[in-house]
Amino acid sequence: MQDLNDLFFFTEVVAHGGFASAGRALRQPKSKLSRRVARLEEQLGVRLLERSSRRFRITEVGQAFYDHCQNVMAEVKRAEAAVAATQGEPHGTVRFSCPLGLMVPLTDILTGFMERHPRVNLQVVATNRRVDLIAERVDVALRVRTSLDTDATLTVRSLAKSRRILVAGPAWAERLGGAKEVEVLGEVPTLSPTEQEGRDVWELIGPGERGASVRHQPRMACGDFHALREAAVAGLGVALLPDHVCATALRSGRLVHVLPDWHAPEGTVHLVFTSRRGLPPPVSALIDHLARHVRAALMLGE
Repeated sequence: MQDLNDLFFFTEVVAHGGFASAGRALRQPKSKLSRRVARLEEQLGVRLLERSSRRFRITEVGQAFYDHCQNVMAEVKRAEAAVAATQGEPHGTVRFSCPLGLMVPLTDILTGFMERHPRVNLQVVATNRRVDLIAERVDVALRVRTSLDTDATLTVRSLAKSRRILVAGPAWAERLGGAKEVEVLGEVPTLSPTEQEGRDVWELIGPGERGASVRHQPRMACGDFHALREAAVAGLGVALLPDHVCATALRSGRLVHVLPDWHAPEGTVHLVFTSRRGLPPPVSALIDHLARHVRAALMLGE
């Protein structure tokens, strides 16, 4: 029978695309991983990986073996979860990914989760990029998309709806007056959540579900919605922000909803995770906690 550790090291090397990156992720010497995979190949009598100083490639038989090894590792996790479930209070580490724009409303929710489960450690990956759950060893990711993930390897749990609207400080709102067409945005500075250099495009929906593509050069581009909100409050331009981010500022009058007939396509706030059954107790506990509290937090705004 093969050593399960050898199977584990092999799957990690493939998932991370090489020995060096897998070694960094696992905090193991590259030489150790190479040695263990070589031993596995010797025992199997086949070449699983083609590697040289400039190339790394999985062989055809290696790919088939990798697919089966993933199933084996998943079953090992389920077996461990079954044991952990009998031990009462959830414990262990959960890696959770979340967009930067949702960190503020989630802060109290995550704090409440950790107070409720003192034996659980939480590692939060706050980023706007789409994380690879398997390669980056993330247990649960919170995402906002106009269409849900269709990857068959992922389980999706919807939590709430989110809509991005156009807002500005009172001074800019007064200048726009009762404007109803999005072309007016070409005459004002914009504040955009893009992290790309150059011009940006806002895809908007208006009366009668009419669509419009607004091309503009942002005066300020930033991946943090809350920084954009404060820039809009300061009168620096018009921003396209999730309604939950600017709800409090709208109620207080620090921001004004401009061009109210126009908005970005509605997004779904949802969780994605890889296991369909046998989730480790701390992961399952976090999913249930988020499902109970996220919707209310977004409705209230911050």
